[in-house]
Amino acid sequence: MKYYVIPALLLASHVTSVFAAEPTLDTENKRFSYTVGFQMAQGLKQQGLDVDADAMILAIRDVLTGAPLKLTLEEMQAASRAYIEKGEKEKKAAAEKNKKAGDAYLAENGKKKGVVTTASGLQYTVIKEGAGKKPLPADSVSVHYRGTLVNGEEFDSSIARGQPVTFPVNGVIQGWQEVLPMMTQGSKWKVVIPASLAYGEHGNNAIEPNQTLIFEIELLSIN
Repeated sequence: MKYYVIPALLLASHVTSVFAAEPTLDTENKRFSYTVGFQMAQGLKQQGLDVDADAMILAIRDVLTGAPLKLTLEEMQAASRAYIEKGEKEKKAAAEKNKKAGDAYLAENGKKKGVVTTASGLQYTVIKEGAGKKPLPADSVSVHYRGTLVNGEEFDSSIARGQPVTFPVNGVIQGWQEVLPMMTQGSKWKVVIPASLAYGEHGNNAIEPNQTLIFEIELLSIN
């Protein structure tokens, strides 16, 4: 389900003190206000912003009730710049660390028996060979998969959710687009995908910059 943040100006007449006892959601207005808070928080999480909830609520209260601001606009601009600069430094450090770890993993993994390294640098091992046909880039496939980082940490798994996923072959990361057309229906492979074929230098909310990803992929069906 998709949620949309309602402009804060619409809330001005509906705000109560955030420092009162925890409200019971026993009126339409309170449930509406809670919903808006949920939408705002979801947006912040999706953007990966690290915010202090108490300080943020204080600012909302001050603006919507007309109370004196605790920071000047100049101080807020400085705080925003400092936050961005700190984030960029952390991102750069993480990218360098992850690249070294990924390169080391690929170098060692490539020496193992049964590992095939393609021209792009992607590596795969056949766990179970299927007997069906191979998908084309325009096909849709259903798969089970488990994704881990080079340190063994699991970051995603359709198996854990108990539900395979279906998607077009040409609608996923480059590493998957390369490997899926090589797999036969019914096969299961372990695939190591360099960052350049995954989420690259930018990463996403779940993946840090330059992280090498490891997947066990089982190709269930071609649709």
